[in-house]
Amino acid sequence: MDRRAFITALAAAASSTASMTVAGRVWAAPKADAALLVVFLRGAYDAANVVIPTGSSFYYESRSTLAIARPDPLVATSAVRLDADYGLHPALKDTIYPLFQRGQAAFVPFAGTDDLTRSHFETQDTIELGQEAAGTRDYRSGFMARLARELTRVRPIAFTEQLPLTFQGGDPVPNIAIASVGKPGIDARQARLIASMYAGGPLAGAVEEGFRVRDRVYQDVSEHMMEASRGAASPKGFELSARRIGRLMREQFNLGFVDVGGWDTHVNQGAAGGYLADRLSELGRGIAGFVEEIGPKWNDTVVVVLSEFGRTFRENGNKGTDHGHGSVYWVLGGNVHGGRIAGPQVAVDQAHLFQNRDYPVLTDYRALLGGLFQRLYGLTPESLERVFAGARPQDLALV
Repeated sequence: MDRRAFITALAAAASSTASMTVAGRVWAAPKADAALLVVFLRGAYDAANVVIPTGSSFYYESRSTLAIARPDPLVATSAVRLDADYGLHPALKDTIYPLFQRGQAAFVPFAGTDDLTRSHFETQDTIELGQEAAGTRDYRSGFMARLARELTRVRPIAFTEQLPLTFQGGDPVPNIAIASVGKPGIDARQARLIASMYAGGPLAGAVEEGFRVRDRVYQDVSEHMMEASRGAASPKGFELSARRIGRLMREQFNLGFVDVGGWDTHVNQGAAGGYLADRLSELGRGIAGFVEEIGPKWNDTVVVVLSEFGRTFRENGNKGTDHGHGSVYWVLGGNVHGGRIAGPQVAVDQAHLFQNRDYPVLTDYRALLGGLFQRLYGLTPESLERVFAGARPQDLALV
């Protein structure tokens, strides 16, 4: 976005309509005193290896190489206990778990959409639009744009290279690109130099094979992810930029959206360590940095972390997971009623898998967000209907 367009968007956001007309009457719109940041994990993160069903023997039967060990305070690579049935990935022990302990983070399992395409693009669009999946799509009407229209004193922003679909159709919204990073730390020239140092020695074969495997995995994963992520920032990019987001939302904006790519883990996903663990560490540090930077405003801020769908419950033959259905959403904030696993739940076993492969969806994302917005902003039923037409809000008492 050029400077003139950015200034115009800021002015438009600052002067958002302070009232709305319904059936010929003018009503005061709810005030956006609270701040909301939506973090979209593009590529469909493996929720079952993040909020881990440690009470399920079926989980351990289904993931011979990917399973995270049951909580054990003496084992650093084991899951961190959340309750009797669930644990948290150890990569989030120092960042997200402290928020959970303080009651500032809740996890909602079996959440998602009724979109069954298992297509990254289709389902990402479904969520960003926030419209009924069975109806005709209006790509000029994203749910965050509709939410902004229902609020006063709203100052929206997208931390994306291009304006996301979720902000389409409303007043102009500024967007600020977050640079993507994530290439291997050692380039091809450096790899050749290192290999030459071991040439002729007993480790030569292992070194060469190590670089071949690294390059093959990076190419396989990055090609898939570049498509699935739609140019979103990498988790590393988010980690580096989250403090900037925190400063901007502390001082200027109160309705934000950021997308983070890199979650399409078909190959060599890893368990307590490895590719997914590294991405989670970066994401966790990013959110922790955001919390620190936004300061006291954290008490009036809610962060929702979601993804287009979950992944297959059973691991595949490439030590990864494929496109699934139900996921786990995160809701974080200084005044969030957290420290718990929220929403409807079922036993994690084969009998309760959706189509014998995925988590089912028990909490519709529009119902979840609608209930959250109702509490956060005091939206009327009429306002919620304009944001999520045809969806009945589900109040999980998250704020």
